[in-house]
Amino acid sequence: FMKILSLLALPLLAHGFLKPISLVPNAAKFTSPMSAPKVPKQMSIQNGWGLQVATDPTASEGGPMGAFTATNAESRRIVPDDADGRPTYKIVYVVLESQYQSSMTAAVKRINAGSKNMAIECVGYLLEELRSAEGMAKFKEDVDDANVFIGSLIFVQELAEKVVEVVEPQRDRLDAVLVFPSMPEVMRMNKVGQFTMKNLGQSKSVMGDFMKKKKKDDGSSFEEGMLKLLRTLPKVLKFLPSDKAADARTFMMSFQYWLGGSPENLESMMLMLGQDYVEEVKKNMAGKDRVEAEDPVLLPDKAIWHPVAPDIVFETPQSYFDWYNKDFCPDAGISTDSPVIGIILQKSHINTKDDTHYVSLISELESRGARVVCIYSGGLDFSGPVEEYFYDAAGNTIVDSVINLTGFALVGGPASQDHAKAVEVLQRLNRPYMCAVPLVFQSFEEWQSSELGLHPIQVALQVSLPEIDGAIEPIIYAGREGNTGRSVPLADRVSLLADRALKWSDLRIKKNAEKKLAITIFSFPPDKGNVGTAAYLDVFNSINAVMKELKGKGYDIGEAANMSTEDIIDSILNDKEARVNSPELNVAYRMSVDEYQELTPYAQDLEENWGAPPGNLNSDGQNLLIYGKEFGNVFIGVQPSFGYEGDPMRLLFAKSASPHHGFAAYYTYLEKIFGANAVLHFGTHGSLEFMPGKQVGMSGTCYPDRLIHSLPNLYYYAANNPSEATIAKRRSYSATISYLTPPAENAGLYKGLKELKELISSYQGLRENEGRGPAILNSIVSTAWTCNLDKDITDLPPTDTFDGKAISFEERDDIVGKVYQRIMEIESRLLPCGLHTVGVPPTAEESIATLVNIAQLDRPEEKIESINRVIASSVGKNIDDIYREANNGKLEFVELNQQITEASRAATRALVMQSTDSDGRVKEVKNVFDELGGMFGKMMGQSKPWTEAIKKAGFPDVEEERLEPLFKYLEFCLKQIVADNELGALTDALDGKYIRPAPGGDPIRNPDVLPTGGNMHSLDPQSIPTTAAVECAERVCNKLLERLQADNDGAYPESVAFTLWGTDNIKTYGESLAQVLALAGVRPVADSIGRVNKVELIPLEELGRPRIDVVVSCSGVFRDLFINQMNLLDRGIKLAAEADEPDEMNFVRKHAKEQAKEMDVSVREAACRVFSNSAGSYSANVGIAIENGGWESEEQLQNQFLERKGFAFNADKPGMMEQQADMFKAALKTVDVTFQNLDSSEISLTDVSHYYDSDPTKVVQGLRDDKRKPMSFMADTTTANAQVRTLSETVRLDARTKLLNPKFIEGMLATGYEGTREITKRLRNTLGWSATAGEVDNFVYEDANDTFIKDEEMQRRLLETNPNAFRDMVTTFLEANGRGYWDTDEDNIEKLQELYQEAEDRIEGV
Repeated sequence: FMKILSLLALPLLAHGFLKPISLVPNAAKFTSPMSAPKVPKQMSIQNGWGLQVATDPTASEGGPMGAFTATNAESRRIVPDDADGRPTYKIVYVVLESQYQSSMTAAVKRINAGSKNMAIECVGYLLEELRSAEGMAKFKEDVDDANVFIGSLIFVQELAEKVVEVVEPQRDRLDAVLVFPSMPEVMRMNKVGQFTMKNLGQSKSVMGDFMKKKKKDDGSSFEEGMLKLLRTLPKVLKFLPSDKAADARTFMMSFQYWLGGSPENLESMMLMLGQDYVEEVKKNMAGKDRVEAEDPVLLPDKAIWHPVAPDIVFETPQSYFDWYNKDFCPDAGISTDSPVIGIILQKSHINTKDDTHYVSLISELESRGARVVCIYSGGLDFSGPVEEYFYDAAGNTIVDSVINLTGFALVGGPASQDHAKAVEVLQRLNRPYMCAVPLVFQSFEEWQSSELGLHPIQVALQVSLPEIDGAIEPIIYAGREGNTGRSVPLADRVSLLADRALKWSDLRIKKNAEKKLAITIFSFPPDKGNVGTAAYLDVFNSINAVMKELKGKGYDIGEAANMSTEDIIDSILNDKEARVNSPELNVAYRMSVDEYQELTPYAQDLEENWGAPPGNLNSDGQNLLIYGKEFGNVFIGVQPSFGYEGDPMRLLFAKSASPHHGFAAYYTYLEKIFGANAVLHFGTHGSLEFMPGKQVGMSGTCYPDRLIHSLPNLYYYAANNPSEATIAKRRSYSATISYLTPPAENAGLYKGLKELKELISSYQGLRENEGRGPAILNSIVSTAWTCNLDKDITDLPPTDTFDGKAISFEERDDIVGKVYQRIMEIESRLLPCGLHTVGVPPTAEESIATLVNIAQLDRPEEKIESINRVIASSVGKNIDDIYREANNGKLEFVELNQQITEASRAATRALVMQSTDSDGRVKEVKNVFDELGGMFGKMMGQSKPWTEAIKKAGFPDVEEERLEPLFKYLEFCLKQIVADNELGALTDALDGKYIRPAPGGDPIRNPDVLPTGGNMHSLDPQSIPTTAAVECAERVCNKLLERLQADNDGAYPESVAFTLWGTDNIKTYGESLAQVLALAGVRPVADSIGRVNKVELIPLEELGRPRIDVVVSCSGVFRDLFINQMNLLDRGIKLAAEADEPDEMNFVRKHAKEQAKEMDVSVREAACRVFSNSAGSYSANVGIAIENGGWESEEQLQNQFLERKGFAFNADKPGMMEQQADMFKAALKTVDVTFQNLDSSEISLTDVSHYYDSDPTKVVQGLRDDKRKPMSFMADTTTANAQVRTLSETVRLDARTKLLNPKFIEGMLATGYEGTREITKRLRNTLGWSATAGEVDNFVYEDANDTFIKDEEMQRRLLETNPNAFRDMVTTFLEANGRGYWDTDEDNIEKLQELYQEAEDRIEGV
């Protein structure tokens, strides 16, 4: 019986009753489209319903010294004034958040004032307070003389361990230990008489599996059943004679009292515990009548609640609306056809009467004429109440938008979520779903003064997890009052939240013909040739597609209805050849300084950085200029630049400057002059979300919040960039819509490389012909030199002395194998061709390219073998062995690898061709696995088309049964690839509907990224690194160390500098994060509920090598998304530094000891190795400087890197990023190797500036005592055949496959204006690598000059298509020569100078 009881308790505790942690971004007031109603008589207490409302406090001096909270337990300590001879027992409680403080305080005071049998001393701790040494010491002191310990929602692993560390040794002495929903190791300490949970979660059981299955199958109905059981079980236990049953009943009753939360309930609980379990109280009551415990006073498990209703709650929608429509709304002056806002509440706040923050938002909405339906659930599965109360009797949705005020995922709490069920419920509801956040661990003042903003644990639980449900806009709307612990609303945030919810509702209600949409495009670097920049997106053709879609939906698009893409470009730019600061750029609006200052409340704050308006950016000297063009009710505008691109001093600042006046004026225009109902940011990415402000949890003084204000924000974002999309969601409140990146195709071969492949093919046929074979080999060697392959094949024979006849067959094959391997590496390299147009799905050929790459990866979690593995096994080989030998240049294996690759392409083509129509597109995917057709085919002895294709390619023994799981998966993937909702998701969002959530990332690694048109989310940050990522990381680290040892006489490097990126770690589930830990000999460990938030040292005996020191530079985006993982890294590195191991086996400790001595700090402090930008700042600005050409020297770039990236994360002070430039320099000074990762084919070294922006190679060289440049390596895990290459090898590979590749060039030029810009960008980014690492070979510039400048036809095409971009290309060549990166002849320089003048004349219209 007791086992069954424990099993019943487990799902109750772990699934349904996890109390929420609350969060939300900041809000600002907007004028409601509805007239403000009169305030009803019942609501006369609104705005002093007698309740405290906080205003947004100004940043306080200093802050809480690196902790997220500076509170302590003394405000929660209650000592009886006069025990009057009564025995006093002591209760110590630990809770996640403070809402129980006022109820516990009131209950204890009532007992002390009214009980004749006992008095109580009570002290409570917030879990976060145990992070400090002082807090822990006081907690231990209190537990040491306590009688009863109570814990609830202890779900932070490192703090849960601290609770166990203190309480476990005292458990047997304590009279009772009650732990409600918490980590299993904490709950195992439960002790109420003979009732314990010591075996909780430690063994597998049939009943436990049954409970989990029922939970999964029945969802909210299962939880509701458990809630009812919780209520009835004590009544059953009451009649069982066993002492254990009585103790179990006490525990269950205590849990009910706790859930009830009111002072009356908690008083009953403490009286019951005292008289039944506290020895001194029991002795005192001998011979006295026991106090009969009152039944728990509980609200229904789910209901509708309203703060001024005569009944506390309503259990049916009918009873609520009878009161609301007939009594409340008429008196309040609220119309029955007003917008209806659905609000999801946490029952525990209603139980404890800690509801001021809820009341504030409800009253704010109703004062603007909106109606509300406020629901709650007894557990944390809100799906049941949503489906019961947000629909009318006919099944029609009655709400226009929804705000979840709990801060939790819709289904589940901190430890257990069911996102699939949540999405199903929200898709059916089909309304915008906002998830606001109350502060839990911080007071308002602490949050306001924190640059990081919201506590990382709240970010993980209450921002990241709701986003997976499709939640948007994590606005901070409330927090706790320091002394009482009660929730207090933040007035300006509540106002903003109401504004935004009503504007989303307005989109659902307003007719399309009346809606105004502001489309915002970007120009970076700021130049007329760059207007309409976005990653891999054909912006203007996409805008044209959007305009046509809007026209079809009834929007007023004015003259754009009859315009071509070129017409739209011309009308926005007016003259594409003008510079961006020219008046020739189309000016949509001139805003006077007076109007700007009147409409922009924060304008004066910008003057510190930019002086008085209008300034010289987006200005004519008198007015602020808004660039763009109106088309009916659609405005297409150009977002201003950051403003400091060409200013060396501003680029050097450690913290980013505020937006300039022109930037602020642009967003003021959109909201208050044009009157947009929504803004659509078009493509990856702009500057709004990267403006200064808190990392997560904006305040009203954060610039992204100020700029976007109350505008609903839609954002087309590349599906492969979930990290920056997440920043846009959190910092600028955007609902993202993913778009496809161009399918990756094989780079192919050209010119001498193509000739080389043909020569190798001839050699293979004639290798044993002593007359022809050696001669062909001589040609191979000569051509390889011509193609500069000597840079990659270090032992390539010199052409002047080499004779193929003089060496053996084996030596000939060795040379050819190495050349062939390099040729195949180039040919098979994946590259996206062209640019994507929104709403245009891939062709059949493009789908084949994507599917081939999907098919080449093993997916053990799906029990799917890669196609290459299956084909290889058909000839008795292991594909991993083939990869290894081919990488080493063994001719036989290079050839076999190529044959397998060709067979896999043929097989994939056979699958796609089954569903391809006459236009070369896949409109409907045919099911080639239907049972009837399969049976018939087998009877006739037929193989599937893909099997036949593999057999024809030379692998007759391939097993069709082994291929079947893969091709079923590929069929599913094909459906996802050609499904397209990019335009549909936009029009749905503009109709005020829910956007389906979707993960972002690499569609080859994770096809769930498809179909596009989803509201992109990141992942649960506490889920990485995964086990698979750790295994892959170890393999890559082993390859890196093997290569380094081979190049350094067997010596290990002592220190490696890493760069960590947000998107890369999302795509790979934390591979590069795991690489850092692996090199230091640290193992990530999952806690008892599967979250990765622990680390342990790998013993040296197991590691088998020294611990390598690591210096980690995290991107600003990584910092924002994965600050919990930065904590993990810092703890792991410090663990290594403090290990008592010899220096020669622990380079982390060796360097930390040296730096501790040098800087006069402790070893732990000196082991600071995890760095990033200051909170709210991004990048080293190196990329910006190089892209704009405004840098003076490499020294300037290196200083920028050190100044901007030198902010340290410290797990001992997790509430701040602390400037530690000296520590950063000291750590970098010891670096031997710099290292980065390439994880997908879509973004490589020269596609973006990010990689070189954060490359520290020359920085390290300047810091090292010996001035030796460190070795630089790149890991390439873009294919199943993971490689570790030098940086120079990778730059060469990238140049050959993109910048110099006719296939890539023609793909880009096919898109015209934007394609020319993309080509120029890659040349400029190549220059970036020369500047930061010096790893670009001269031939790259020389061959690029031959391709783009010496070829007069190519030169003409570039100049005519985009003269500004061509001028920038010419400038880049001249700059490369002038800075000493490219050595060329004077004729080339003179030609470039002439072309520069020609381009200038063309731009000026001469």
